Amino acid sequence: MSAITHALIQPRLRRGLVLPVLLFVAWLVVCRYELANTRILVPPLAVWEAARALHESGELWGHLSASLVRDLLGLALGVVAGGAVGGLLAVSRSADKLFSPSFHAAKQVALFAWIPLMSVWLGVGEQAKVAFIALSAFYPVVVNTYEGVRSVGVEHIEVARVLRFSRWQILRKVILPSAAPSLFAGVHQGLIYAWLGTLGAEYLLEPAPGIGSLMVDGRERFAMDVVLVGLIVSGLVGFGLNALAKAAEDRLLRWRVRGV
Repeated sequence: MSAITHALIQPRLRRGLVLPVLLFVAWLVVCRYELANTRILVPPLAVWEAARALHESGELWGHLSASLVRDLLGLALGVVAGGAVGGLLAVSRSADKLFSPSFHAAKQVALFAWIPLMSVWLGVGEQAKVAFIALSAFYPVVVNTYEGVRSVGVEHIEVARVLRFSRWQILRKVILPSAAPSLFAGVHQGLIYAWLGTLGAEYLLEPAPGIGSLMVDGRERFAMDVVLVGLIVSGLVGFGLNALAKAAEDRLLRWRVRGV
């Protein structure tokens, strides 16, 4: 099984690297022949030197750790709140009728449009940043939890009741296993949106250690090499978080593959 998986992943990985390699080559060519303003599009070597200087000073890791702490804290709050709200709307028809219209209306508001309101309510410090990150993860978790729980077959619930399952047993042995793919999809999407929300909050709210703040500082000093370091690091972190979430999801849901 591992050999087959390895054989499938390798071609996919090679295809996925084609575009980044082409973009890197184009970047080299543009800078080498000065086809663009090299003060704005700085050469890769300058970006590497900036990254090495930030690494050696420890500044890069300080910014990265601050961003990850915010991201994970906001994600945890968003997942817990989103799972609770989504589950409530799914199991309670009265709650669904009462709150779902307002939820879907609020969901249509652009995420970054909440920042001015949050800055008034919570200020522009850490509380507002974490709240915004939590909100970023909240919406996809609610939607996927709701859809996952509502997709559980009524016949499965009826069989569980015939077998005299308690409510806790029905939740643990029937609802959660059936809804697990949607629940994991919600957490996966929440992870992605939380990282985007982290960068946005650091960029728009009070300056503090973080990858977004690093890019803002580079922009203000017109240090485009620092800006590109932040951009590349944020992309790599997002890619890594997505890969970890996918690996965890595949591992935890292996029982579904074996059961098919």
